[in-house]
Amino acid sequence: MSFDQIAALTVLVAVVAVLIHGKVRSDVAALSAAAVLLLLGVIRPVEVQAAFASPAIIALACLFVIAYAIELSGLLELLIREAIKVCARMGAAGLWLMMALAGGASAFLNNTPIVVLAAPVVKDVAQSLNLSPKRFLIPLSYITIMGGACTLIGTSTNLLVNDMARNAGQPVFGIFEITPVGLIVALAGGIYLFLFGDRLLSKAEQDTPGRPHSPEQTGDGQMGDLKLFAVSKPLDIRRAAIAMLVFVGVILAAALGLAPIAASAFAGAVILILLKVISPEDAYAGLRPEVLLLIAGMVVVGLSIEVTGLAALGTRLLLDMIGSLGPLATLAILYGVTLFATEFLSNAAVAVLVTPLAVALAESLGVDPRPFLIAVMMAASAAFATPFGYQTNVLVFQVGEYRYMDFVRIGVPLNLITWAVGVAVIPMFFPF
Repeated sequence: MSFDQIAALTVLVAVVAVLIHGKVRSDVAALSAAAVLLLLGVIRPVEVQAAFASPAIIALACLFVIAYAIELSGLLELLIREAIKVCARMGAAGLWLMMALAGGASAFLNNTPIVVLAAPVVKDVAQSLNLSPKRFLIPLSYITIMGGACTLIGTSTNLLVNDMARNAGQPVFGIFEITPVGLIVALAGGIYLFLFGDRLLSKAEQDTPGRPHSPEQTGDGQMGDLKLFAVSKPLDIRRAAIAMLVFVGVILAAALGLAPIAASAFAGAVILILLKVISPEDAYAGLRPEVLLLIAGMVVVGLSIEVTGLAALGTRLLLDMIGSLGPLATLAILYGVTLFATEFLSNAAVAVLVTPLAVALAESLGVDPRPFLIAVMMAASAAFATPFGYQTNVLVFQVGEYRYMDFVRIGVPLNLITWAVGVAVIPMFFPF
């Protein structure tokens, strides 16, 4: 191995260890790793510059601003209040309907504010119906996670995988190109939660709750306490209408191929500021730099794996072990490895680590890389087995006063179901 390969591997192992340890903020760890690689000459300044100015970063930052404008307009809170009325009439079925709507919204908006607003409502409505909130809060988090994986913009992970695939010479994904796979996986997961969630969480109702705490999350979303989000926002009809029109325009422009998602989202964010729907100060507040910097730092780490030849080396070693199994078995193994890793690492870290490997594996097998990239998108968002793999899991962990094992009990079977369904469905829509 060359010096650059040894240095890149050392930095990779170190940043993974720091992320698993969890004592250092994930964005700080990622930026520190990028700085070391730059100082050692493994990565050139121009490559770091490209990582921080990538289309994924631009698109995500602008989508954060647009989503924050919708939230500040009071529209999201109004929808939650209307959902309460429906739940009061329909009982438990209303709660499941509300969670399904939250999952649908997560395909377009960041799921953290959705769960922040919905979790207290679900808890209060469940209690008013003499039902245990523990039966519904974990499913709420899981459904919004699966909903976010249904579109390219539903989670930063999908945008990051798309951006890294583009850097590797692959064609970019459309906003709704992954939707058929994401919907089927989400539907399978939702049916499992509806049929078996009560039974698996029934033990949680009798357990004495452990003391909840607020560890650092590793998925999408920002650090913080639920109370920081719980400020009432009265509806401003003008701001809400303009924000939604701009948001729909951004989606349509990208979906119809009129402009790349980064360009349409950037234009949408600027329009909202010019029309005074959101102030520049609020726009900056909605950027959530800790998420953007985490992704940018991990992109630099991912580039070091690629440019030093470590990805090619790892692919050769992996092919020696599983190359004879064929593309479907390789897809299943890749999905499983990604699924396992995302329970302990940030979604961005997993995407960075696995995406170059996915492309290299597909090319080595002589098949289309697209099914492998979609497997990474689906699996890298599937943090179900721990309360700390995703910000929404942390939030409901606190609100519902769950134990750690409650997530293991219901999340591990969900992981296995989405894994099996994903591997079966992906080749149907994206043949090898």
